[in-house]
Amino acid sequence: MTLVMLVGGVVLIFAALFLALASVGGLTRESAGVGRSLQVLEALTTLPDDMRAEADAPFKDRVLFPLLARATGLGRRLTPADSNERIREKLERAGNPPGWTVERVIAGKVVGFGVALPATLLLLVVMGVSFPVTLGVTMLASLIGYNIPNLYLSQRASDRNEKLQRALPDAIDLLTISVESGLGFDAAVAQVARNTEGPLSEEFARMLQEMQIGRGRSDALRSLADRTDLPDLRAFVSAMVQADAFGIPVGQVLRVQSSEIRVKRRQWAEEMAQKVPVKILVPLVFCILPCLFIAVLGPAGITIMENFSGRMGG
Repeated sequence: MTLVMLVGGVVLIFAALFLALASVGGLTRESAGVGRSLQVLEALTTLPDDMRAEADAPFKDRVLFPLLARATGLGRRLTPADSNERIREKLERAGNPPGWTVERVIAGKVVGFGVALPATLLLLVVMGVSFPVTLGVTMLASLIGYNIPNLYLSQRASDRNEKLQRALPDAIDLLTISVESGLGFDAAVAQVARNTEGPLSEEFARMLQEMQIGRGRSDALRSLADRTDLPDLRAFVSAMVQADAFGIPVGQVLRVQSSEIRVKRRQWAEEMAQKVPVKILVPLVFCILPCLFIAVLGPAGITIMENFSGRMGG
């Protein structure tokens, strides 16, 4: 008993000494930390104006933009030399989304690859997937991450082409009415650009701006066709360029184009209507029919199971 008390007393003495030393060290470290903080504040208050502006810059200016610049440089070294022109064409066909430039697209590819690769690899390793599957899925995810900007631009271009397809017949009708009422082609295009909305109106307005800065009408029309993938719009531009070259009356060409576009629009609507039964087949088979079978055959199945269980019990 005496030995236990002696050992306990020694332990308590050492514990008290440890707590005392720790408290003293903590106080000294705290005072040293406070002193360093005061020195940092004093140094910040005495900085020159240019260094203070750099220190007070927002996070995106200090971190994000330099990272994007490095990613852009790395992407330029990894991509082919003619990739800038292809990306610029994709941006034109997508309508030049706000904030999207060639440099941003290249940086987005590098960032997407750099994020998808480690994230997918870490997730698969944690899940305990085998090495061949991990390698294949990681490569696939990395390629998807690298091509995310291209996929986004392709989707934007597809949506834009659909809007152009819907707006083209009405715009050509308005052009025809304006020209037949006595306006010139340029004034009719300006009328369409002012009285309509959407990507087609923006393209007509851009064509007028190009003509105002001295570009020829044929060149402006060809640029309009190059910025889109719509066959009907390209056919309309080709007809107008030929009419301008051979001196054919613009009103007559517009009337023919309006009739053809209306016929194509009706055919496009019929084609979309014919695709509906095929598209509805998948949800019908996998979603609607199982629920219908459960609702119709469920009570009969329950009755049959009850009858069989009663006979077996009897």
